Amino acid sequence: MVAHLIFWLCVVVFLSLLFQVGGPGYWPIFKILMMLLPVHIVYFYTLSYVVIPKYLYTRKFPQLAVILVLLAIVAALAYRLIEILFADPYFLQEMRKLNPLAKWKKLDGTFLQQLSNPEYFIHALEQSNSVVWIGLVIKFVQMWHERKQMALQSELNFLKSQIHPHFLFNTLNNLYALTLKQSDKSPEVVLGLSDILRYMLYECDSDNVALRRDVAIIQNYLTLERLRYGERLDLNFNLKGEIGDQPIAPLLMIPLIENAFKHGASEMMAEAWINIDLDVDDRKLKLKVSNGRPDPVNMAGSPCGNIGLSNLRKRLELLYPQRHALTIFEEEDMYLVILEIQFGGDTSVVISQRESSKVYQQSEVKLGTRTSNL
Repeated sequence: MVAHLIFWLCVVVFLSLLFQVGGPGYWPIFKILMMLLPVHIVYFYTLSYVVIPKYLYTRKFPQLAVILVLLAIVAALAYRLIEILFADPYFLQEMRKLNPLAKWKKLDGTFLQQLSNPEYFIHALEQSNSVVWIGLVIKFVQMWHERKQMALQSELNFLKSQIHPHFLFNTLNNLYALTLKQSDKSPEVVLGLSDILRYMLYECDSDNVALRRDVAIIQNYLTLERLRYGERLDLNFNLKGEIGDQPIAPLLMIPLIENAFKHGASEMMAEAWINIDLDVDDRKLKLKVSNGRPDPVNMAGSPCGNIGLSNLRKRLELLYPQRHALTIFEEEDMYLVILEIQFGGDTSVVISQRESSKVYQQSEVKLGTRTSNL
């Protein structure tokens, strides 16, 4: 409603400035525009809310063409009638206040002669359609934008609907492994899983969540994994910076951490290790996940699916275009994944290939030292 009022206000202001040149002044021109404005309004809303939904959306193009021509003629006739009966006599009256000898040629002739004058009818046709079609173009652009946003939102919802079952499936596997062993840690896993489920069902529907909440779920997930692997896994989670209310799309970091467990620790018979480093400030987030890589022999029977990582790439492209970088390095004995996300509106890529290589080389030295000590 407010957008419509602003549009018609802009129309009146623009036409007042345009037609007052050589006329009797702003106020008389404003009054004349008020006489003619109902034609524009009725014409626009008839097209916008009756004709287009009924004929364009249903692809009845022949009927649409006929209706458009008829409406254009009716609008031009209505416009011309208001000019002849009200607007032109008032204009001449105001002009004669400035010049008593002033004449207005549009009033020459009888009523029928004025109405049937082709020059003035074509002028009325142009005037009645110009404003209306500008409004319709704006409406079509708005509709295109809204449909594009709906399509993006539908795709995001689809990706999130895949992430949730994938995440839940992996967590249930953890619980299943513990129940097979009749572990007394199973109740703790159930409580942790209930918090994760609460987060997915009631908080992840929003576009953004507070970073501290997303990190809390990661910590909860890591607690479940520690219970599952026990002494067999060397797991380190390091936080740097202030984890606060920075807005972030939910469940972006979890797929990378899941992959470290699923394709790393779960496939290694011994000396399994995972390093997770999260560095945050007010402008950006950097997550580094590294893990040991199992021998090819141990990987022969492992599943090759990678739904979480594929969905993550798509979500990042939709949510943070030109504001993220996801870099993956693979070596014989380790994986390294670096994710960077900018919270602000800067459209520059957050990490260059040179910077990625530098980070990788530093991590490789660190991981090589670590591996030799295990």
